[in-house]
Amino acid sequence: MPFKIATWNINSVRLRLPIVQRFLEEYRPDVLCLQETKCPDDQFPTAAFRKLGYNHIAIHGQKGYHGVATVSRIPLETVEKRSFCGIVDCRHLLTRMRVNGGDILLHNFYVPAGGDEPDPEINPKFRHKLDFIEEMRAVRPAEMENTATILVGDLNIAPLEADVWSHKQLLNVVSHTPVETSGLESMRSYCGWVDLVRRHIPPEQKLFTWWSYRARDWNLSDRGRRLDHIWSSPGLAPALSRVEVLREARGWDRPSDHVPVIAEFG
Repeated sequence: MPFKIATWNINSVRLRLPIVQRFLEEYRPDVLCLQETKCPDDQFPTAAFRKLGYNHIAIHGQKGYHGVATVSRIPLETVEKRSFCGIVDCRHLLTRMRVNGGDILLHNFYVPAGGDEPDPEINPKFRHKLDFIEEMRAVRPAEMENTATILVGDLNIAPLEADVWSHKQLLNVVSHTPVETSGLESMRSYCGWVDLVRRHIPPEQKLFTWWSYRARDWNLSDRGRRLDHIWSSPGLAPALSRVEVLREARGWDRPSDHVPVIAEFG
């Protein structure tokens, strides 16, 4: 049977619940991974998700900042809520589910943004981001029999030249600096993850998942970046049938500055 997963930095799940409900009603992914939920676990709007058939919910949240959540129509088991860089700030959630007779391990990540100054010597937020990516080398895909691994989330780095509106103009802008892009790609390659979005969409084709709130007309200026990713273990990659970046969601009522990214298998 086909399997559909989506990832979305929602920038406050309670504030933007109406557009999350719209997305689930119209696109019906089996699993939705949210980042930047900005919501303590006991205040997560579980009833609204269950009303739409997403009865299985795993949460790793905190008040006002960060936070990740995985909601599913398929039974979920929470496996791990990992902390990175010695900081407990709700940026990771690992769940397990049974799909088509096999297990899928699903990592949901929200990587630190890194602040504005791309110099780790004077900007501790940027240092934290680089250290976080380095620690992600410990998160490797499982390739056991009947087990596949997916990693999704807002990784806050646009690694390829076509992942930003202007490669040259953003080389010194946090999210596309060489130290970030090389660090992310080195980690991905070292661990053996497959970038499913770029497996399906040619790497030279411009593709964005985020547009700043600062733009008067985000669609006209189109100064975007691909910050949201879906990766998998190599054995699962051949089953990928479709990828969609839901650009239109950036124009929905009270939108997030990110849009959903969807991958379908089978």
